[in-house]
Amino acid sequence: MRDYGPVAPSSVRPLVRAALAGVLSAAAGLAVAELVAGLLGIARTPVVAVAEAVVALTPGFLVEQAIQAVGTADKPLLLAGVLLALLGLSALAGVVSLRRRTYGQLLVTALAAVGVAALLTRPQTGPVDVLPGVLGGLTGLMLLPLLVDAGQRSPTDPSAGPVPRRDFLRVALTVAALAGATGAVGRLLGGRRGGVEAARADLELPTEPAALPTGVELGVEGISPWRTPVERFYRIDTALILPLVQPGEWRLRVHGDVDRELDLSFSDLLGQHEVVEAWVTLSCVSNEVGGPLVGNARWTGVRVADVLARAGVRPEADAVRSTSADGWTCGTPLEALTDGRDALLAVAMNGRPLPVEHGFPVRMVVPGLYGFVSATKWLVDLEVTRFDRFAAYWTQRGWAEQAPAKTASRIDVPRAGDSVPSGPVAVGGVAWAQHRGIEAVEVRVDDGPWARARLGGVPSVDTWRQWAWTWEATPGAHRLSVRAVDGDGVVQTGETAGPVPDGATGWHSVEVDVDG
Repeated sequence: MRDYGPVAPSSVRPLVRAALAGVLSAAAGLAVAELVAGLLGIARTPVVAVAEAVVALTPGFLVEQAIQAVGTADKPLLLAGVLLALLGLSALAGVVSLRRRTYGQLLVTALAAVGVAALLTRPQTGPVDVLPGVLGGLTGLMLLPLLVDAGQRSPTDPSAGPVPRRDFLRVALTVAALAGATGAVGRLLGGRRGGVEAARADLELPTEPAALPTGVELGVEGISPWRTPVERFYRIDTALILPLVQPGEWRLRVHGDVDRELDLSFSDLLGQHEVVEAWVTLSCVSNEVGGPLVGNARWTGVRVADVLARAGVRPEADAVRSTSADGWTCGTPLEALTDGRDALLAVAMNGRPLPVEHGFPVRMVVPGLYGFVSATKWLVDLEVTRFDRFAAYWTQRGWAEQAPAKTASRIDVPRAGDSVPSGPVAVGGVAWAQHRGIEAVEVRVDDGPWARARLGGVPSVDTWRQWAWTWEATPGAHRLSVRAVDGDGVVQTGETAGPVPDGATGWHSVEVDVDG
């Protein structure tokens, strides 16, 4: 293996082949990393670890901008971006190898080192967990010079001219096929998702299909269903790979400022505590005014207060630090977990075991608080403590330490930009003020007077409420606005503020055209 010296600027073919050699060597390295991870039962590959490190190092305001820009597509886009960056730098390593073989190998080594370093920074990572990164990096380092040579002049007979395109393509396709097969085998071996889904399907819980309470639906077409279907329930979290936890392997540690530490299995949780059900609306602090990051479901589980009572909470405590299986943390006011509200360690959603995406086998649900300070998914640890002793994941990134959910309302129909006929027009949507309830909803047209809307029923103050109003529409362009009044009689503020640091405020408005 040797350097081929300077490449003529007009000679594009050697550069293209060298770049492809770099990409193929990286693909082979990733495939080997996938295979090793599958053989060893390691869920986190180097690409995922780098993406997680990017999330961890990104300032909170940039994360918020990403959520607003792409919503729930942020995770696949981030993974795709990391992968494309790796392949691009690997292509560069191939091109560099044409002139200076050592420099190309140094670049590959640096890329592998970044992957290994990212793996080492992830929670619950040991020496064995870095093997996919190490062996994948060595594979790429070994293949790069071989593939670069395969695409250029023969190193044993430089006078023979460039390697025929057919021969290089044969080598490239062979490497690509082997890399694809190796990666597929690794993914198959590491496919724990199927086992967890099977355990979820077989799980028998003391719950029934979630029937709707009487009177909650107003029957107006276009309003969000009062019970949010599981497949439409929003998902915002930091997990790039879903924690896959079997119920039989799950444990919950309860410790800190308690008289008795607890170590509960899944069967302990359900067998030693009363199982209850509650309708609760959850909303994300990242939700913009009128946004979709809110949903209502029936949750089944055990009251957090019952578990804490068994542990015996000490008087000095004012917070509970909860931790997920992937190391994410949040801090919840102790009062919100023990004041009688339906704060749950939930195991089911709408009458079925929790979906993996929503925290299977156990997650927290706390009425009245934004999710980033309460709704820990894949829960494995509860530490009773004080707020002045720790900073949770999002608090470290500039978000509020405590964040009660704010009163909000949304127009679902008509939608912004719709054209409607003149005369009676159905206007409607949902409003929520979790754990305070909604007393009234008011609508206005342009800058006219506020009119009271008709409200649907609710089983408690912890859910959102449908509302509807009939508008006698007149021709022209109009702006519809909505505001809510909570159960304490406080009118939703019209002051506009963004989500950071503790939730957006303002009245939702839509512009519509009325046909003449």
